[in-house]
Amino acid sequence: MLSVSIPSMLSHSDLPRYFRAKLIKAIAPQLPPLLEYTMNILTPQQPYTFSKIFDLKIAADDLANEFGYTFKRDRLSLPQYQGELDRLLDLRLRIEEILPYVDLASEASRREILIAPVVTEIVHYTKAELRIEYPIKVSEQLQGYFDYLLKSKTDLLVIEAKRQDLDYGFTQLVAEMIALDRWERTPNQPTLLGAVTTGKVWEFGLLHRNSKQVVKGLESFRVPEDLDPLMRILVQALLD
Repeated sequence: MLSVSIPSMLSHSDLPRYFRAKLIKAIAPQLPPLLEYTMNILTPQQPYTFSKIFDLKIAADDLANEFGYTFKRDRLSLPQYQGELDRLLDLRLRIEEILPYVDLASEASRREILIAPVVTEIVHYTKAELRIEYPIKVSEQLQGYFDYLLKSKTDLLVIEAKRQDLDYGFTQLVAEMIALDRWERTPNQPTLLGAVTTGKVWEFGLLHRNSKQVVKGLESFRVPEDLDPLMRILVQALLD
């Protein structure tokens, strides 16, 4: 018997397409090898925003495939800045000092207390331009707001903030990186780096533009415990 759970955020209009996709995935291994089929996760011609894609609870690999990109999970071993970060210790002490007194249950509190200090320190070290809630529209299915977009002379870095659920948060990040890949204002950089974070935990994704491949990093970084390697990765990403 085939059992299918229904994500609570799906609208009535999404249900037939959701069940069709689930059914095809379930029976695909039993189909003759030469039988071809197509599966659309997103309804053609229907507009979607990045946040709507998050609400649909789509797997990151399925979304990447939908837009013609391959997907894999691997260790990224991202390069780290080797120079001096003279304010890093002060940043860690400030975060550790305030944590016992703050309720971090909301996304707004995590942004204010944990994410914003990290992002502003990136600006200090790299002199990158910072855009918050930056609007972008590449197509009807790739549009919305970047929580944080950092831009140096040669590189872009997008950061997506989530209260929880990093898995589907990464799916949203995939959509945002693909949008950047197709955006006419994106610098001619061979890879695009993105991060999704709850404030306490950070995860990275890398989009290889020539091969059209998205890689989800297996590593995760905690704040404030892993603040040193995290900051060095973020700074280096904008200094390449």
